[in-house]
Amino acid sequence: MLRTILSVSGKPGLYRLLSQGRNMLIVETLDATKKRIPIYASDKVTSLGDISMYTEEDDVPLSQVLTALKNKQNGAVVDFDYKKASLAELQEFFAQVLPNFDRDRVYANDIKKLIQWYNILINAGVTEFEDASAGDETAE
Repeated sequence: MLRTILSVSGKPGLYRLLSQGRNMLIVETLDATKKRIPIYASDKVTSLGDISMYTEEDDVPLSQVLTALKNKQNGAVVDFDYKKASLAELQEFFAQVLPNFDRDRVYANDIKKLIQWYNILINAGVTEFEDASAGDETAE
């Protein structure tokens, strides 16, 4: 599911990939406006499915981190005021989600962005972060 959700550098929010055109992507905002815009080849685009978080051992895919955050919040948006929180408060909050995260390589802005993205996804009705195909492979 996260493969079709995109972050575009320089543009706020998250976007759902609708289609590909010649030298551009057609995306739709995940907010209430559902505005469709083109994203050109010159824009830096990252799929949420390609992002992972640093831990003391291996990197953890963003889908697993978002699922852990959803379980901690019981599927609700985060009511923690992450915008005004100190580094220590952010790390304490994130340690409840991913206890072994690398405190040297995961910055305060990374935690803030994660919470912001989680809230956007929950408000947009995206609540399944794991790929269904990944679950099928482990079942076999």
